[in-house]
Amino acid sequence: MASYLVLFGYTAQGMQRIKESPKRIDASKQIIRQMGGEVREFYAILGSPHDTMIVLEAPNDEAVAKMVLAIGAQGNVRTETHRIFTEEEFKKVVGSLP
Repeated sequence: MASYLVLFGYTAQGMQRIKESPKRIDASKQIIRQMGGEVREFYAILGSPHDTMIVLEAPNDEAVAKMVLAIGAQGNVRTETHRIFTEEEFKKVVGSLP
């Protein structure tokens, strides 16, 4: 499976309901699992325009797009998603350069 970094920024609604955030994290993990992915890491971020982040694995770009759209549709966060590569994957990509 491919790895992704998803950055989250709270919306006004998300901030108004900040105390519900731990439950929303669990619900987001459940959404990701139901759609065939797995959360590997979660972090809250200090000193960034983003508030939290997760590292997840998903079968493909379409699956992760569905995951973040389902989470974002609840109105509590905006998302920014990046495909990330492990060190081994990066070495393989670089090693295949002409």
